Amino acid sequence: RGISSDQRPKRPLTAYFRFMMENRPAFREKNPEASSTELTKILAGAWKELPAAQKQVYEEAKKAEWQRYGEQLAKYKAQLTPAQAAALKEERRQQLAKRRSLQAKRELTALGKPKRPRSSFNIFVSEKFQETEGISPMAKLKKLFDAWQKLSPSQKQPFVQLAEDDKVRYENEMKSWEAKMVELGREELVRSIKKRLKKKPAKTAKQAKTARTSLGNKAKLKLKKTEE
Repeated sequence: RGISSDQRPKRPLTAYFRFMMENRPAFREKNPEASSTELTKILAGAWKELPAAQKQVYEEAKKAEWQRYGEQLAKYKAQLTPAQAAALKEERRQQLAKRRSLQAKRELTALGKPKRPRSSFNIFVSEKFQETEGISPMAKLKKLFDAWQKLSPSQKQPFVQLAEDDKVRYENEMKSWEAKMVELGREELVRSIKKRLKKKPAKTAKQAKTARTSLGNKAKLKLKKTEE
C-alpha cells in the first residue's frame, strides 16, 4: 500500500539519447521543415560525427547518473515489504509482457504479415457505419448489432459470402508470406512450425535452433512440393 512501480527510480538515459534530448531543440530550429523521422536521422548523423572528447562528456554524465540511480533504487527497494516487492515484481512482469507483445505485433506489421480475415458482421459494420446515426461510436455499434440480429439469413448471405472470400484471400496471402519467412530464416513465424515449437519446446537454445532448422527444411520441402 502506498507504493507503486511509478515511484521506482527511472533508468538513466544512454549517452546517445542524452545527446538527442539536449540537442533536438537546436536542430529543430535549424531544420524547421524536417519531419520527426528526418530530424532523428540528422541527429544520429551528428552524434556519429561528434569528436570522441565531446562524446566522453556525455559518457561521464551517464556514469554519474547510473551511480545515482543505483543508490536511489537500493533506497526504494529497502522500503518495500515482501508482499509489496512480490506485487511490484508481478506488475513489472505484466508490463514487460505487454511491451514484448506490442513489439512482436510491430515486427509482424513491418514484415508485411497479411491482415486476418474479417467476419461477416465486421464487413456489415464497415459498410454501414458511416451512414448509421449515433451520438458516439459505441452507440452506432449498438444500433448496427441490433440491425444485424434482425436480418434474415438471405439478407446476411452477401456479407457471409464476402467473409468466405476474405478467408480465401487470407490463406493465399499467408502461404506466400510464410514461404517468404522460410526464405528469410524466420521459420518460427510459420503457423505449423510455431504450433509444434509451443507444444514441445526445446530444452536449450542450441536444441531450439536445431529444431527450427529441421522444421524449416521440412517447411521448404513441403512448400516446394505444393508449388510443383
